[in-house]
Amino acid sequence: MITMLVTYAGGDATRFDRGHWINVHFPLVRECWGPYGLISAAGFLPQDDGAGLLAVGVVNFRDEAALEAALASPETARIMADVEIVTDINPARSVVKPL
Repeated sequence: MITMLVTYAGGDATRFDRGHWINVHFPLVRECWGPYGLISAAGFLPQDDGAGLLAVGVVNFRDEAALEAALASPETARIMADVEIVTDINPARSVVKPL
C-alpha cells in the first residue's frame, strides 16, 4: 500500500467548505479513483493550532502504480474541478512510501 497526503494550508480568511469536502469531494474521489486501485480516502480537520493547517486528506492506493494511474486518469480533472468548489487554495501532495 502507498499513501498520498493532501494538505490544505491557510488562515482564518481562507475559504474552505468543510461540509462539501467531506460529504461530496471524498465520495467523488472514491468513485473516480476506485477503478484504479484506490483502497480508501478520508479527511481530517485539525483543530486550529495556529500552524495554518486547515485539512488533511489521506488517500491510500494498492501500490505506486495504482497511484500513478489514478493521477494520470481523465477522472482526475473532475476531482481537481471539485477542489475549486471547496477552496481557492492549491493543495500540496506528499507521498508516503512503506519502508
